[in-house]
Amino acid sequence: MALYLRSIHRLCTARQTMSFQPPTIHRMITMQVKTVQEVEAKLEETHDNKNYRLNRPMSPHLSIYKPQLTTILSITHRGTGVALSGVTTGIAVLFLFTDVPTFVQFVHGLELPSAAIVSAKGLVAYPFFYHLCNGVRHLVWDAGKCLTIKQVYSTGYGVIVGSLLLTALSLAFTT
Repeated sequence: MALYLRSIHRLCTARQTMSFQPPTIHRMITMQVKTVQEVEAKLEETHDNKNYRLNRPMSPHLSIYKPQLTTILSITHRGTGVALSGVTTGIAVLFLFTDVPTFVQFVHGLELPSAAIVSAKGLVAYPFFYHLCNGVRHLVWDAGKCLTIKQVYSTGYGVIVGSLLLTALSLAFTT
């Protein structure tokens, strides 16, 4: 009990000796009171023109940012998810009207060169494996791992290399 009381006493005295400095505000925007007539949009006035007339600051836009690996991977992850959903829906709708053997016979009847078939398989396999690898990366992040900038970039490059490798392996071992 005495040890506990001593530690509480030390904590209280330490807090009293600390000096806290208020945060420095580098930029302040003052609010201005406007009348209803000033704020109302003029006839055929665009949103941007109204904000310019009212001297409102412009929000940053994507065009001012330098593209980064993390940004590109995030956008690509969303795009591959949408693409895979579209492909899955298309295949599901296709098989509502036909069965698999009939579809395979139709594809063989087209007499496509093998390069075209391999390319088509790759166009489906790469988004699948990319989305899979990046999904695993996100699960690792959800576990609180690999969150430093260096680890985020290294896992990003790992996702690209891993998805390319898995795509190449899947194309090499398909008939």
